[in-house]
Amino acid sequence: MLSLSEENYLKTIYHLSEAGKSAVSTNAIAEALQTKPASVTDMIRKLNTKEYITYVRYKGVNISEQGKMAALMIIRKHRLWEFFLVDKLKFNWDEVHEVAEQLEHIKSPLLIRRLDEFLGFPKYDPHGDPIPDENGKMNIRVKHPLCKLNINEGGIIAAVKDSSPAFLQYLDKVGAYLGAHVQILDKIEFDNSLEIQIDQQAPIFVSREVSESILISHDE
Repeated sequence: MLSLSEENYLKTIYHLSEAGKSAVSTNAIAEALQTKPASVTDMIRKLNTKEYITYVRYKGVNISEQGKMAALMIIRKHRLWEFFLVDKLKFNWDEVHEVAEQLEHIKSPLLIRRLDEFLGFPKYDPHGDPIPDENGKMNIRVKHPLCKLNINEGGIIAAVKDSSPAFLQYLDKVGAYLGAHVQILDKIEFDNSLEIQIDQQAPIFVSREVSESILISHDE
C-alpha cells in the first residue's frame, strides 16, 4: 500500500517523465511539489526500495513498470472524479481539480470500477485529458495547439494545456468549451495574436499564450 505522499510523488514523476519515457531530476520533482530537495531524496529512497522507481545518482529518476501502473491508477481516479463532479454534481470545470486531488487517494478498486460504470465509461475528463481504463490503457487523440493552424483552418477544441482556474474561467467568458468549433480568421504578425471565431459567434482576438494552451482535434 502506498501512502498519500508516495502516491503524489509517483504521479508527479510520471507526468514529469513524459509518461515514463525519460529520467527526472530531483530538483524538477522538488520544484513541482514545492518541497525541499532533501525531502525528495528521502522519498526517492523509499520508492526505490519498493521498486516503483529506479534512481541513478547524477542521472535522475526513472519510473518502473510497477510505478507506471500505480501512477496511471491514481490518474484514472482523479479524472473519473473530475468527470463525476462536472457531469453529475454540476461543478464548473475550473472547480474540480482540488476536490479530485483529495478523492484520488481513495483505495477501493471496486468503488472506482462502479464509478466508471455509473458514468458510462468516459474516455476523457472535463479538460480533455484521456482517462486510463483499469488496465492503464488510454485513448490518445491527435491534438495540435490552436496557434499551429493556418488562416481559414478550423477544428474542435479537444483539450486544454493549461487547466488553471483562471484560464478556464477566461475560456468560459469567451465562449470556448470542449467540443466547440474554432476557425482561424487572421494571424496578427505584430504580437502573434489570432482572430478566431467560435461556433459562429462574433470574432474575437486571443493572445499567443491562449492559442498555445487550446488544443485542437479534427475529430468530430
